[in-house]
Formats: sequence, C-alpha cells, structure tokens
Amino acid sequence: MSHSSIRGVAVAVAIGAALAAGHAGAQAWPTKTVRIVVPFGPGGGTDIQGRLLGKKFTESMGQTFVVDNRAGAAGLIGAEIVAKSPADGYNILFTTASLAVNVSLYKKGPIDPVKDLTPVSWISSVPLVLVVHPSVPVKTVKELVALAKKRAGRMNVASNGSGTTSHLSIEMLKQMAGVDVTHIPYKGGGPAMTAMLTGEVDFTFATALAAQPHIKGGKVKPLAVTTAKRSSTFPDLPTMDSIYPGFESDNWYAMFLPAGAPKEVVSKLNSEIVKALKSPDVRDFITKEGGDPVGSSPDELAKYFKREVDKYAKVIKAGNITAE
Repeated sequence: MSHSSIRGVAVAVAIGAALAAGHAGAQAWPTKTVRIVVPFGPGGGTDIQGRLLGKKFTESMGQTFVVDNRAGAAGLIGAEIVAKSPADGYNILFTTASLAVNVSLYKKGPIDPVKDLTPVSWISSVPLVLVVHPSVPVKTVKELVALAKKRAGRMNVASNGSGTTSHLSIEMLKQMAGVDVTHIPYKGGGPAMTAMLTGEVDFTFATALAAQPHIKGGKVKPLAVTTAKRSSTFPDLPTMDSIYPGFESDNWYAMFLPAGAPKEVVSKLNSEIVKALKSPDVRDFITKEGGDPVGSSPDELAKYFKREVDKYAKVIKAGNITAE
C-alpha cells in the first residue's frame, strides 16, 4: 500500500472515530455539571420548581444539575445568558410565559427567543384567576363586564406589574369586552393581592397561588380562570375562553436550550422532564402552585411558544403598551 493511501485510510479512520465520538458524546450527555439558569430571584415558583427538577435530573442522570439565579429585565437577562452560551446542553433555561410577552415588549432586546432558543418541553400550565372584591355586586364575568360598562373608567384593576401576564389579561378584557377600567400596576402578585383585600382595587387577575387562600377564606370572589382548559385546582370555574373565545393567558413554565443544541440532547432532556413530571413530589408541588403538569414534546412547545408570542404581540400593539 502506498504511503498516500495509508495516509488516506488513517484520515478516514480518524474522521470516522471523531464522528463516532461526537455521536457518543451527545448520547452520553451529560458528562459534567449542567447549569439550569432561572431568570428570577431565589424562593419564587420558578426557582423552587427548577431546583426540584434539577434534583430529579441529578438522581436519574448521575451528574450534578445546579440552579443559577440570574434575575433582571423581566427574565430577559437569564434568557440572554443561555441563548449566548455554547449549544452543547450544559446551559438550560427554565422560564415562564413572561418570555413570550417580553419578545414584543422589549423590541430592541438583545435576543430573539424564537430564533435563539431551542424549545425542549412545556412543563406546567398555571392559570390566573379573575377575582373580585366582595363589595363588587357581581357573580359572573358577564355581570362584571356590565358593571364596568356602567361605571366606565371608575373601576380599578390591579396587575402584578406592567408587562406581566396579569397586565396583559386586563388588556385582553378591555379589548375583547370593550370595557374602560383603570389599570394599577403593583410590584408583584403579593402587593396586588394586598391592594385587592383592602379594597384599593375592584378586581384583579391573580396568580393561582396568591388567590387560593383568599378564595378559601371568602375574602375574594373568583369568577373564571384564564387557561384554555379548566383548572384542576379550581374545577368549578369557567374559562375566560368559554366567554370570550381566544381569551387565554397561561402562566406556563418551560425549558429551553440554546439554538442549535444537539437533537440527541434535546430528546434526552425531554424524556427526563417527562419522567420527572410523573414523580409524586414534582406533581404535588405543581398542583400546590395551582398548576397542572404538561410534559410536551419539543415540537409542541415550539408551536405553542410561537402562538403565544404572536398573541401577546397583537394585544401589546392594540393596547399601545410599552415597557416601563
């Protein structure tokens, strides 16, 4: 065999070995510590759920999964960190529906989440609950809308902050039901609920977790949920969609990898998420938060995320909403 043909064989063998190693590397993932970036502070629902899932992945995959809290810019700082990190599966974004809102709210944002992230799985679906102060003389959404029309501009409604899903839900109600109400943004779900209890505001779209104890205590009246399907936590409440078709605002949680992540890694992480969602402690935590576990395929999340982005873009444009 000539020297050049030997070299040709050696190159072919080396390429084959490199390809095999690359494939094995993707299949063997993870071989080192994996970072789960939570784009909000410690102690909230996203953080606790992220840590629970990380613990499950550590147990089932034999590598450490650590949560890294990177709060700021309504979750966009953490999303940017993951989008700009190597697409090798060692940086995961665990975030919420705020990502779909912020795409349109921060038009000059550093990333385009639709293009710069790879969807892995929609993890859970969490409703907002439309609740009214007991002094408001209504029992249904239609009665509330009729009263708001009669008291045009005189009813106050709290949100968890400008640009949050609770703010966008108020906008949807204004646009779909044709009501004129005064939006008062608060710094989070806790302060918004306090304003609700003291009667500073007439109604709010509250997170399920913030609303639950006060609904049980009779301090607020629940009228409807904002998820597309009825909530297992509030099975008796109708959906807003059943009254105003297309009214859907889900405080969902989902996992993403950077764009270009290896298919084998996406697939393995997806199957680990689906497995973790079957464990009692993860399910219990999600239902305690007022949510329902989902566990979608990457493709289902990609389609859903795109629809969410488009829906909020329309609401933001129609309501002339800007990031404050």
